[in-house]
Amino acid sequence: MLNQKAVISFFDRLAPHWDADMIRSDEIIDTILNNAGVTAGKHVLDVACGTGVLFPDYFSRNVASLTAIDISPEMAKIAQSKYPENQVKVFCGDVETAVFDRNFDCIVVYNAFPHFPEPVRLIRRLASLLNPGGTLTVAHGMSRAAIDDHHRGAASEVSQGLIHEDALAAIFRQHMTLTTKVSNDRMYQLVGQK
Repeated sequence: MLNQKAVISFFDRLAPHWDADMIRSDEIIDTILNNAGVTAGKHVLDVACGTGVLFPDYFSRNVASLTAIDISPEMAKIAQSKYPENQVKVFCGDVETAVFDRNFDCIVVYNAFPHFPEPVRLIRRLASLLNPGGTLTVAHGMSRAAIDDHHRGAASEVSQGLIHEDALAAIFRQHMTLTTKVSNDRMYQLVGQK
């Protein structure tokens, strides 16, 4: 079982260098956000937003609103500092217990899922935050094997193996219709629609 305090401490330590160390593929991120239905006019929740690495991608799609949450105070502070004009509501906290003033059209969990201890509970909670017709996506910008290999080092104590796509699909189907399932050597993504 993952220790939440250890997860917070781990990501607080990484926050100052997160953006500089980030490896991203614009093509894969575009595919992920297209599959997730992130389009103009949508109200988006970015779960485990880190330093806000996807914020510019959401804004380039003209979303109606962006809310973001991260359990690491340092990550959340950096994310908010990038948009001080309140274009983004950034919360520091646990998405499973946080109170939001709205439901969302799109919820995105990007490059973070192995750091949540209870996938079943998390998906149930996120599904409850969706508007009718809304989408939930869990995605990684690399393969499941590559994510697991990446987490074997320093992150081994604050992550668990990325759940097999078929097992996650079964959890999704308890709460919504599965619309996308991709697990290949480039990316991992599941999308469900409420």
